[in-house]
Amino acid sequence: MRIAVTGASGFVGGALCRALAERGVETLAFGRRDASAVPPGHLAGAAYRAWDITAGPLPDPPRADAVVHCAGGVTDWGPAAPIFAANLAGTVHALASFPGARFVHLSTASVYDPLRPTVMAAESEAPVARYPNAYGASKAAAERAVLAAMADRDAIVLRPHAVYGPGDTTLLPRVLSAVRGPLLPAVGSGRTRVSLTSVANLVRACLLAASGPVRSGVFNVTDAAPVTLDAAFRAILAERGVRARPVYVPARAAMPLAAAAEGAFLLARSRRPPRLTRYAAGHLAVERTLDITAARAVLGYEPDATSFAGAAAW
Repeated sequence: MRIAVTGASGFVGGALCRALAERGVETLAFGRRDASAVPPGHLAGAAYRAWDITAGPLPDPPRADAVVHCAGGVTDWGPAAPIFAANLAGTVHALASFPGARFVHLSTASVYDPLRPTVMAAESEAPVARYPNAYGASKAAAERAVLAAMADRDAIVLRPHAVYGPGDTTLLPRVLSAVRGPLLPAVGSGRTRVSLTSVANLVRACLLAASGPVRSGVFNVTDAAPVTLDAAFRAILAERGVRARPVYVPARAAMPLAAAAEGAFLLARSRRPPRLTRYAAGHLAVERTLDITAARAVLGYEPDATSFAGAAAW
């Protein structure tokens, strides 16, 4: 079997390439970085080709039995055009590049309604009509493109939430950067339940979707069970040896602060996001949990529990 991986120079794509190499699967790796910028060992020897998915379909694409589409933009801040270019146009270009291959699309739990709690959400609850930022809207649009393609080809959509693990460039760094002396400020109460997805569990789901008997469908992909936000924060801090404790600001106080910060950053035309956005505050303040019954029953997905063991080395 020959599997193509987009976004291979990134966090999830690299982890998937290494897992495929361990299983002896021929892997074709694609990423936006030049080959010289990809760290040694990141792809575990997979053949690599630089490809900017926003520029158009891949010229002269090689044959592949399956494509796992990990590429895209992951940000809750910034102009809409480049985010849609990466997430919607990039997905359309990836679909067009490998028309005969099974297409496994890595989506996100951000396609669920961000304006209300997500409580053990089933796959049928998304996409929704409106999103407050370009990230959720662009990922929902990309999902719709893949769902439309299911009429003519094998295609599977996976929806993880808050992916973490070795090589994480988003979740763990964001938590650690928020630490101020002995405190980790956060929004909500700490008792909020949240579903997290380890990169090992996500890779497991990708392998099942790319090579298993299931030909199409949409599946939530998380760790075995939800955890509380406070427990996750304390585990991260303990594993990293950070002597700080979480303290919580009520959402009704945090939201105006986040709105003011966003306004100031917009006026300054800052390319980097404020430390607190309304999107991030909304995800911390209310439950964000996903039902993975379908993935267990249909894909045969058996995830491990949430764990930050070894995070000191990540």
